[in-house]
Amino acid sequence: QVQLVESGGGLVQAGGSLTLSCAASGRTFSMYIMGWFRQAPGKEREFVAAITRSGGNTYYADSVKGRFTISRDNAKNTVNLQMNGLRPEDTAVYYCAADRYSGAAYSRSPHQYEYWGQGTQVTVSS
Repeated sequence: QVQLVESGGGLVQAGGSLTLSCAASGRTFSMYIMGWFRQAPGKEREFVAAITRSGGNTYYADSVKGRFTISRDNAKNTVNLQMNGLRPEDTAVYYCAADRYSGAAYSRSPHQYEYWGQGTQVTVSS
């Protein structure tokens, strides 16, 4: 089992940057595919980015490709989401998620992830 704690959210103007961090407990962090999802009010939770267990491959939603970067440090049990060029439509609660059992490289479905953080609010003003 793993516990996830996000940090780094806040209020930023359009065009600005934020870095979200997710700290994971446990000694098996490298066995988890890690993902970031977001949920805006009245909308379903949506995939943002994912990174494979080794960190060798990353995947992004089309809406954030070229602006966001996901990375992980297995020695420190952390996964980050660097967000540049933020837009008002990026406003949402951002969640870190961990997938232990998937046989695929990653998943865009939130149902595939077993563990979730509490979320951190990101607000982008126009």
